[in-house]
Amino acid sequence: MTIALPLTLHTFAHSSASWRVRIGLHLKGLAWTTTPVSLLDGSHKSAAYSDLNPNQRVPALVLGDGTVLTQSMAILAFLDEMLPAPALLPADPVERARCRAFASVITEDIFPVQNLGVRQKLGAEFGADTDRQAQWCADWIVRGFAGLERETARRDWASGRFLFGESPTLADICLVPQMRNAVRYQVDLTPFPLLVAARDHAMEHPAFAETAPETQPA
Repeated sequence: MTIALPLTLHTFAHSSASWRVRIGLHLKGLAWTTTPVSLLDGSHKSAAYSDLNPNQRVPALVLGDGTVLTQSMAILAFLDEMLPAPALLPADPVERARCRAFASVITEDIFPVQNLGVRQKLGAEFGADTDRQAQWCADWIVRGFAGLERETARRDWASGRFLFGESPTLADICLVPQMRNAVRYQVDLTPFPLLVAARDHAMEHPAFAETAPETQPA
């Protein structure tokens, strides 16, 4: 079974979840066409996009046969199952579990409480201005990063490598976009030197650098 081509990725340049999928597609050597979906002008809530993705979120990956896949981690799992090399998870079962856990801290603990919908609700229903919203996001990032930094130190990780070996994994794919959010919310990254080093190393890889928000159509 092969992936039906061509691929169309409905994405927002500055969406962390979208960037994860762009990295994964690049790592797997796949080409895709980008269809921008702005989260700022409400395009994700349009009737046309809602028909494509009823959850009104990005990204959405449309395969050549019309199949629509949503949710970044589900898309990445699909890509890894269909194209096992290069693998997005370590070969060792324990390290695979640890890698998934690292990624989950970001995708399940940090990211959901600081995305656009949450920030809008904080403002509309609780009167939080832009500064208070940013502080909310920063606080959750710091909490999550503190644990990830300790976990990384405990594994005796050395800079100049990816988080779980010699090639990028889900951990790197999730960390790099979240680090961009940390900078956006003015998080002091000084307490997280290992995460910073991992981010810097990953950004030297074309899959990360060539899919970064600034390289994407608005």
